[in-house]
Amino acid sequence: MINSLKTIAVFGSTFTSRYRRGLCAAFSKAAEELGVNLVYLHSLGKIGNKNPTYGLHEADIFNYVDLSCYSGIIFDGEGYTMDNVRDDIIRRLHSCNVPVVSISSYVEGFYNVDFNDAEGIAILTKHFLDVHHFTKIGFMSGYLTHPDAQVRLKKFREVMLSRGLPEDGVGIFEGDFWFNKGEEAADYFLSLPERPEAIVCANDFMAVALVKAFRERGISVPDDIAISGFDGTLEGKECIPHITSATRERYDIAKKSLQLIIDISNGGNPDSSSLHILPAPIYTHSCGCQPLDYRSEALNNNAAYELTREMSYNIYGTESSILSLNQADDLDKLQKLFTEEVFRQGVVNIGEYSSLFVMLHCDRSGNPSCHSNYTAPSGYFVPAIWIDKEGQYIRPEMPVDGSEIVPQTTSEKPHFYFLMSVHCAERAFGYALIEMTGYDIFNEFYNMWLMILSMQLETLLKNDRIQKLITRLEELSISDGLTGMLNRRGFEENSQRSLQELNGTHTVCTMVIDMDGLKRINDQHGHFEGDNAIKALADMIIECCVNGEIAGRAGGDEFYIYAADYSEEKLTHFITSLTELTSTYNDTFGKPYKIEISWGAYL
Repeated sequence: MINSLKTIAVFGSTFTSRYRRGLCAAFSKAAEELGVNLVYLHSLGKIGNKNPTYGLHEADIFNYVDLSCYSGIIFDGEGYTMDNVRDDIIRRLHSCNVPVVSISSYVEGFYNVDFNDAEGIAILTKHFLDVHHFTKIGFMSGYLTHPDAQVRLKKFREVMLSRGLPEDGVGIFEGDFWFNKGEEAADYFLSLPERPEAIVCANDFMAVALVKAFRERGISVPDDIAISGFDGTLEGKECIPHITSATRERYDIAKKSLQLIIDISNGGNPDSSSLHILPAPIYTHSCGCQPLDYRSEALNNNAAYELTREMSYNIYGTESSILSLNQADDLDKLQKLFTEEVFRQGVVNIGEYSSLFVMLHCDRSGNPSCHSNYTAPSGYFVPAIWIDKEGQYIRPEMPVDGSEIVPQTTSEKPHFYFLMSVHCAERAFGYALIEMTGYDIFNEFYNMWLMILSMQLETLLKNDRIQKLITRLEELSISDGLTGMLNRRGFEENSQRSLQELNGTHTVCTMVIDMDGLKRINDQHGHFEGDNAIKALADMIIECCVNGEIAGRAGGDEFYIYAADYSEEKLTHFITSLTELTSTYNDTFGKPYKIEISWGAYL
């Protein structure tokens, strides 16, 4: 698989979020230092919490990944926004025979990273007490039903009680671990009999929202009220003032988790105590420890403006490329458009990548999932889009299974891949695999392009079905339902077309063939036998059409035949052959009736 290095899978969701971008970078950097490959099995879940149906097929692809090929698995369960997806993956990981390390939430039966979040809250609370000498301190919690919120609030209360202060400080406000409760929290704290000197927030998002709400009410942070957050997010670092916080050291998480799996796969004794992670404090502007460096902030603003310009450019390129994709009426054209236009340098900037592969489900007959003949997934995949910028991968000639989800490479350096499902709300088509050139993950435009690709595959599938339906309807409109040969309309259209194509002088032939005694067969033996006799004669007529004759059933027991470039010899051969076939049928099948014909011809 891939190359001779150990390969570790990383299960997670929303890797393009601000926190998890840094987490992926930390894991990729640690993996490079330890000399192992990583395959990130990434899902998006609900898109903006507005399209839960999108996530229904997202984890389907994980059912086809052969987990026994991996030395171990990292599980980041906190990012999953759909419980059923998270629970399904946990059940699947419990059944695999490789070590699994959970890095964000406790899972029974896995090795678990032990985050001492309580110690982080203790450090921040003591910082306000011991360094700034505040005694009037409030606490903004997350949802009180959330385990992290309970741990952090409990530790805040313990520290306050240990200093002889009320355990709830000046007051506790239940937030939402997000940006939505800043207004309510500000009004709550400002309405207290004792205005807080400082507020400890259970995460950075709520701290950012609280800073904004205070600013709108004329309260300056940290001059009037100091604030701290938790988690050390980019949002907290970019807020003005920057948020004092405590961070989970992502590189420490990555290095210890990967090393544990490597040790186990090498036959060593696992030491789960090595997975104990202590948070590191970040003392900055919002508690008053550092003044703002406005020159640095100006540089940050310039970087933000540059990012906005790049975003606008990517939107324009995306709009143009979406229009060009409408030209794709088959899979080959779709591959050509994606490789030459959509992902051409400068059109859509998804980040620097070295390879991009899109693999589609195929059925037992080899039909890809975007074709209407496709029946059901066989567990095998075929390449649909293949971009290998450095020419270091071997394109499979045959469908590949779950043990070859990542193609073989000639390179022995560590590789870091991101695997995502290619699906829409109706069905799953397969998966996409991208390898970035550095430690960072792709941006949101890549997620968007996979959705666009899924919709285009769905369009190809539906167009193929419609075209085949049209073809079938056309066939039915000119075909006789009983015999399968041309009906009167089909005979007239085909014979007229043949006649119009003639140029110069030609001898043509028209014939009428009539079955004798059909009424007697129907009356004596039933219409079922009458239909059998008509079908038998139709088969014999078709068998005799060896010189370009066009044959059709005009109705009842009457058949028409037209032939261009005909002769007496061809006519004689036709009638002789038909007479012999009817005679053989009558002698062989032992029917209680005989098939006999009358015919007329004109040259």
